[in-house]
Amino acid sequence: MGKIALLLSLVFFVGCTSSTVYTTKGSTPRKQHALYTTQAQTSEQQVEAKGKVYRFVTSYYGKKFQGKPTSSGEIFDMYKLTCAHKTLPFGTLLKVTNEDNGLSVVVKVNDRGPFVDGRDLDISYAAAQKIGLVGVGVKTMKVEVIDQ
Repeated sequence: MGKIALLLSLVFFVGCTSSTVYTTKGSTPRKQHALYTTQAQTSEQQVEAKGKVYRFVTSYYGKKFQGKPTSSGEIFDMYKLTCAHKTLPFGTLLKVTNEDNGLSVVVKVNDRGPFVDGRDLDISYAAAQKIGLVGVGVKTMKVEVIDQ
């Protein structure tokens, strides 16, 4: 009985601790419960503020992932206007603009990635088609956080 009480006490103690999650340049640390971290902290860039404009190295994904579950639990549909980012909350809306042709598209974050060094954003095939990225593959795009 004593071992069980000790084990329960240890589990309770560990469960009650919190950890500091550090973000990158210019942001402040924030406290999160150790067992309930809700946002990935793997990106080199921590994107936060609604209305901020960024320059993201953007690529697209499609057929290989069609019909598979995304990190948010939605099924990936390459014909919907969605995207993957490492840290932005699911449901965040981004306006992605190809400054070479002036075309833009609004996409919803529903997945995590891209997991290729040097890339910041993966947009769906349909989104890439709308802004002329399909023929190029990878390009730096203007990205504005329009709703978070």
